[in-house]
Amino acid sequence: MSEQPPANATSRSVGGTEYSWCKAVPGGTGISLLAFLFSKQPDLSHLQTCIHKLQTSHPILRSKLRFDPATNGYSFSTPADSGPPQIQPSDLPKSFELTIEHEMNTNPWLNTNKANQVTETDIMFVSMYNLPEQQWAVVLRLHTAACDRAAAAFLFRELLGLLGGGAEKENAKEVGVGLAIEDYIPAGKANKPFWARGADMLGYSVNSFRFSNLDFKETGFPTSTQLVRMKIGSEDTEKILSLENFFHKHEGLASVLMAKSSKGCKSKGIKLFVLLAAAGIVAARASKNLAIDKSEKYSLTTLMDCRSLLDPALSDHNIGFYHSAILNNHDVKGGEDVWELAQKIYTSLTTAKSSDKHFTDMADLNLLMCKVVDNPSLTPSSSLRTSLISLFDETLVENTNQCHKDIGLLDYVGCASVHGASPSLAIFDTIRDGELDCTCVYPSPTHSREQMQAFVDHMKEILIKASAPQ
Repeated sequence: MSEQPPANATSRSVGGTEYSWCKAVPGGTGISLLAFLFSKQPDLSHLQTCIHKLQTSHPILRSKLRFDPATNGYSFSTPADSGPPQIQPSDLPKSFELTIEHEMNTNPWLNTNKANQVTETDIMFVSMYNLPEQQWAVVLRLHTAACDRAAAAFLFRELLGLLGGGAEKENAKEVGVGLAIEDYIPAGKANKPFWARGADMLGYSVNSFRFSNLDFKETGFPTSTQLVRMKIGSEDTEKILSLENFFHKHEGLASVLMAKSSKGCKSKGIKLFVLLAAAGIVAARASKNLAIDKSEKYSLTTLMDCRSLLDPALSDHNIGFYHSAILNNHDVKGGEDVWELAQKIYTSLTTAKSSDKHFTDMADLNLLMCKVVDNPSLTPSSSLRTSLISLFDETLVENTNQCHKDIGLLDYVGCASVHGASPSLAIFDTIRDGELDCTCVYPSPTHSREQMQAFVDHMKEILIKASAPQ
């Protein structure tokens, strides 16, 4: 007999996209982190109070992920009040980056789908680390089904405001756990004829065997996630993002982007992700020393926040997973101009969005993700790689303020693990105080740290070279 949830809890079954994350996270993809580095030791009691306020304002953060083997299904079970959270202190890691890696590879959801056993696991865990040189790290570890990147960015601002004691305006309250993204899609937007769905599924499956990959340093199942960071100084970042540079390098791309918002183009990066994607693809091909006329097909996964497109529209303070994915592939030969490739990527994605593929293909991509989780042999060398790169179609922009200085904030990172079914490189990009800061995560030992550091360094070189005046 299935164990019943507590009487004072509310619950709902997960939606299709959430289900795909519930399948993926036990294997190592979708452990999301918000990591903060401080020069002042946070007061443990105050930190607990602030986290508890977040859980009170956003019920999904105090929820448990429940698996019922009788239905082979998952649900969110949300108690009326979970009380102050437990914060695990630790002295284990030796640096901030190693702390992040350690947290991405600590998986409390590993055994959430045990046969013949009902399981319940918290959605969020909080740890505090005492690091060398009088530094402290606080890490929120969350299940991605309950918190996407846009929600994590909101929680980042909200928590720092609470820690500083002066940001109640950010403390937006939700009533219960919101619905799954599928329940908010406007009527008719996700419709696809049966024959078209079958053709697209076949196309995705067949094309996956034609995709080129980064060289695998070790074949077989990846066991952990590691990270490298790509930082570009403010001067070079300004050149990359400047309107003059976009007009000079590719007038067509600049005019399309400028039409969206002439005021926001420069400050928001004017779709910086297409240039990051192009640099990654060029760097991947260059790593293989192929003949100049040798063409390879690389796949790109673009994640877009759908909140503003839903019915009713949602805001960042609606915590949950409301992103969708668009999978595109691009043929690349040697010697491509990175701006021309960026134009192709942008045009391809614009066409896909105008056709509502972020909604119509949602179920197809969720099913394919679940198939990869269950059948690693469907991917090259059983590596579980689904594309070369994944990134987000909007770059986060954050600036240091007085609150950050008062609480001793030195650094922060938002990212997620990728050693289950996922791309070879996931890029989490932020423009921070005018500087581009990308956290790049990858599966190990499938790819080595030396390999990915060289890969990311080459991407940086391509970006800076592409923005240089000619």
